Amino acid sequence: MSDQTPNPAPSARRSILSTLEVDTRLLGMIGAFVVIALAFQMWTGFKAIPDVMNPIAWFSEGRFMTPRNIFNLSIQTVSVAIMATGMVFVIVTRHIDLSVGALLATTTAVMGMTQTQILPNALGLELGHPLIPWITILAGLLTGALIGGFQGYLIGYQAIPAFIVTLGGLLIWRNVAWHMTDGQTIGPLNETYMLFGGINGTLGVFWSWVVGLLAAVASAVGLLLARRNKVRHEFPVKPVWAEGALIAIVVAAILGFVAVMNAYSVPDRVVARDFERWGCEVAEGCTAGYGIPYSVLLLIAVAIVMTIIAQRTRLGRYIFATGGNPDAAELSGINTKLLTVKIFAMVGVLCALGGIVASARLGYHTNDIGILDELRVIAAAVIGGTALAGGVGTIYGAIIGALIMQSLQSGMAMVGVDAPYQNIVVGFVLVLAVWIDIQYRKLSGAK
Repeated sequence: MSDQTPNPAPSARRSILSTLEVDTRLLGMIGAFVVIALAFQMWTGFKAIPDVMNPIAWFSEGRFMTPRNIFNLSIQTVSVAIMATGMVFVIVTRHIDLSVGALLATTTAVMGMTQTQILPNALGLELGHPLIPWITILAGLLTGALIGGFQGYLIGYQAIPAFIVTLGGLLIWRNVAWHMTDGQTIGPLNETYMLFGGINGTLGVFWSWVVGLLAAVASAVGLLLARRNKVRHEFPVKPVWAEGALIAIVVAAILGFVAVMNAYSVPDRVVARDFERWGCEVAEGCTAGYGIPYSVLLLIAVAIVMTIIAQRTRLGRYIFATGGNPDAAELSGINTKLLTVKIFAMVGVLCALGGIVASARLGYHTNDIGILDELRVIAAAVIGGTALAGGVGTIYGAIIGALIMQSLQSGMAMVGVDAPYQNIVVGFVLVLAVWIDIQYRKLSGAK
């Protein structure tokens, strides 16, 4: 019989994590992103000074974790992340949508034609008219909702498998977009519309700090109110120190993100063109930061709305109940056919929102816009922990999954990895993420 006592470290770690009520999947995804960021920071530093055998120098000379790259990474992630939030609901209900990239192309074609040809020719509105962008966006959202709802009707009421309907949609809507534009690039687009693209539309330093502080206060208040509600209903709560630590982490993350966005300086030549826009009285000596892009704010708004739908509404409960056991959900009175229509219509609207960001960032509608986005969106949702078996998925997980995907692609492009090899790595990561999810479920006893 051994006199050795068991090592208390693992149980202590588990106790801390359980006390903080930390989502281990979320922690794992954040850890994966940090590892990717550090790896590419070192790699780009080594590429800059290959003759210096000093890891610290490599890290300091790296380009991946600079404010400029993080800013660009954030605006590049938005379009896929917006659509991935909808893909979570699709996969949770045991369906799949292969048409999101093509649907994005169709909605951007509609919006491009609306603002450059339909409204000017039909109503005599010039491209700079203040109503142009909002009518355009409304047309795109309605188009996405109608197409998505129609596909949902075929799946829900006509019992055609989602794989077949959306595979057909991939072929149909991509070529509908081509037909609408005669295969031409449509643009330039309205200036107000292009504010949603990223670098053309940002809050600036001052308003970014205002928004960041308001978000930090709102997050802290929300966590405290949630704790008070648990106490009122006699649910178990975290210790005060754990609640304080969580609030501190959330506030630090928000303010840290704002600081990084503000640290990306506007080039002097750009400031000189319109120095008053950047809060300067004269162009000489004026320095300014971009701040938070409007497209990132749009993603945050979408994430909040989709999270509320998932966690606080009857629709969200029906979605997860149907994904957990479709037969039981139908027997309990849930109209699963209508639910399918609603989910795919919602995805159509999100494709239109993603299309706004994508086309505004380019400044044009192009024939190849959204190509392979369906694979990126599905990969983001799966990497973010959405189970292909249905019933399990989170909105924040899909967004972090999209960020991980974009980080891999951006980092590999920065170090000179050819596009075919980038796709090989992304495919390997997707398979690895599913394997890890399966192993996690086996170990945790989750279904």
